[in-house]
Amino acid sequence: MCRERPAGQQSRGHLEAVHRSTWRCQATMLSLKLPQLLQVHQVPRVFWEDGIMSGYRRPTSSALDCVLSSFQMTNETVNIWTHFVPTWYFLWRLLALAGGPGFRAEPYHWPLLVFLLPACLYPFASCCAHTFSSMSPRARHICYFLDYGALSLYSLGCAFPYAAYSMPASWLHGRLHQFFVPAAALNSFLCTGLSCYSRWVPRPLRLFLPPPSFLELESPGLSKVLRTAAFAYPFLFDNLPLFYRLGLCWGRGHSCGQEVLSTSHGYHLFCALLTGFLFASHLPERLAPGRFDYIGHSHQLFHICAVLGTHFQLEAVLADMGSRRAWLATQEPALGLAGTVATLVLAVAGNLLIIAAFTASLLRAPGTCPLLQGGPLEGGTQAKQQ
Repeated sequence: MCRERPAGQQSRGHLEAVHRSTWRCQATMLSLKLPQLLQVHQVPRVFWEDGIMSGYRRPTSSALDCVLSSFQMTNETVNIWTHFVPTWYFLWRLLALAGGPGFRAEPYHWPLLVFLLPACLYPFASCCAHTFSSMSPRARHICYFLDYGALSLYSLGCAFPYAAYSMPASWLHGRLHQFFVPAAALNSFLCTGLSCYSRWVPRPLRLFLPPPSFLELESPGLSKVLRTAAFAYPFLFDNLPLFYRLGLCWGRGHSCGQEVLSTSHGYHLFCALLTGFLFASHLPERLAPGRFDYIGHSHQLFHICAVLGTHFQLEAVLADMGSRRAWLATQEPALGLAGTVATLVLAVAGNLLIIAAFTASLLRAPGTCPLLQGGPLEGGTQAKQQ
C-alpha cells in the first residue's frame, strides 16, 4: 500500500527542487561570458566608425555573442535598444488601431494600416542589423542591405496615407495624385539600390571603379553622399503635399481650411531634418573622438530622432484622417484595394530582388580579398563613415 508523504516532507522536497533549479540557472548564466570589447585599432577597417575609438565587438562574433552583447555596454548597445523598444511601441499602435470597432472593415482606414506595417518593420530591421553586424565583414554588409530595404519600404509606406489623407485639394485626381504611390514604389527601388551601391559595387556596375569595389572604404565621401541622397530624395518626394500645404497656408493660420497642417506635421518635419543632419555630420563624436563612444554619439541620436519623427508622423496622419474625413468622403480614392495590394507586392518583391543581387555578388567575391578579410587599405588610416 502506498502511503502519502507528510506535508512537511513534501514542502522540503519542493524547496530543494527549487534550489537545485535556481543553482543550475545561475551556473548557466555564469558560464555565458560577455564578449570582450576591442579598441578601434584592433578591429578590421570595415568595422570602423567615424569618431568612435572603443567599445567594438569581435569581428568574428557568433550569433549568441551578438545577442549577449546587447546586454553589455558596447558602442552598439544604445543603437540596438533605441530601435528594439520602438518596434514594440509601433506594433502596439498597429494592433490597437486595427482592433478598433469596424476599423479594418472600412477601406478609408487601410492606407493607415499599410503605413504602420513598415513603421514596425524598419526599426526591427535596424535593431537586427546593429545586433548581428559583427559576425563577419560579409555579414555586416548583408545586415545593412536588409536595413536599407526596410527603410525603402517605409518611404513607400508613407506615400499611402499621404495620397489618401494629405493631398492638397487642387492636386486631387491630378497626374501627381494618380501616380504618387506608384512613383513612390519606384523611388523605393532607387533608394535600396543606391544605398546598397554605396557599400558594395557589383561587377556589372563598377564602370570606372577597379575591383574589388567597396565604395564605403575606397571613397567614403562619395559613399556618404550617395547614401544620404538615397534617403533624402524619397523623403522630399513623399512630403511634397505637406510642403505645398505649408507654403499655401504660410501666415494664414487656420483660415486656409482643409489645407492647414497640424502641429504634429511640424514636429515630424523638424525631427526629419534633425535626423538628416545627424546622419550626415557625425556630430558630436567628430569633434571629440572617443568621448561619445558608448552614449551620445550621432547614430544613437539619429535613431531617437527618427523614431520621434515616425511617432509625430503617425499623429499627423491621424489628425488629417479626422479633420478631412467629411471632405474626403466625397472624393474617389486614387488607389483602390487591388492597386494597393499590387503595388505592395511588387515593391516588396523588387526590393528583395535588389538586395539578393547585391548579396549574391558580395558572396561571389573571392575570400582572399583584403577588404573582406578586414585588411586595411594601403595608406588608409581614417576611420570609415557609416
